[in-house]
Amino acid sequence: MILGTIISLLLAFRSNQAYDRWWEARIIWGAIVNDSRSLARIVLSFIEDRDFSVEKHNFKERFVKRQIAWAYSLGNALRNQNPLKNVNNLLSEKDINIVSQYDNVPNALLFLHSMDIKYAYEKQWINSYQQVEIETTLSRLCDSLGKCERIKNTVFPTTYSMYINFTLWIFILVFPFALTSYFGLFEIPLMIAISSALLLIEKMAIHLQDPFENKPTDIPVTAIALNIEKNLRHMLNETPQPVVPKSSVNDFYLM
Repeated sequence: MILGTIISLLLAFRSNQAYDRWWEARIIWGAIVNDSRSLARIVLSFIEDRDFSVEKHNFKERFVKRQIAWAYSLGNALRNQNPLKNVNNLLSEKDINIVSQYDNVPNALLFLHSMDIKYAYEKQWINSYQQVEIETTLSRLCDSLGKCERIKNTVFPTTYSMYINFTLWIFILVFPFALTSYFGLFEIPLMIAISSALLLIEKMAIHLQDPFENKPTDIPVTAIALNIEKNLRHMLNETPQPVVPKSSVNDFYLM
């Protein structure tokens, strides 16, 4: 029974640590949603278009759609997929040629954002205070990018997982001998139920500890990016046209 208590505590601690990683990732993507909305709002409001300038209109449209592409690109990159998948209709050919030369495409898109803001400042579309405000929002997005990469690249301690798994199997092998004199024939179903519960808890923790592995337990980064696209296209007075093809959308959930 002492071994069983130790196993329970270890599994509870393991599950808690794994969930903390998953929940931190979800908080980060919640911040990405907020900052994406804020970035689009301040760019559209700061750059006034009283003279109905085509250049200003194209600038704002390009900037907002690039931010939508950034959200999709980040999700794809975290899942080790092509960062430019499904974003060709959101980026100009020039932008695609530039970012395709970078290893970190989401970071390259933020760099293009900064270059555009510098251009807007030089054209006197925004003043220095507005430039600082926009750059502050871009810095928050860059922080979120770094936090996601930290979770993705920080491997959960292998020895910790191995020792818990080893101890768990010792408990499962020894446990039947402790039940023989008390439960008789009920020992087999009871043993199966308890062992299954412990193994499932361990498996759950293993899935939760890596929230960017393109699994059903992942943070739904594609669904979040779709929501960002919907919100930002509405700001542009456009009808949302999700870039994710219908063939890639699961009938039950969208990750």
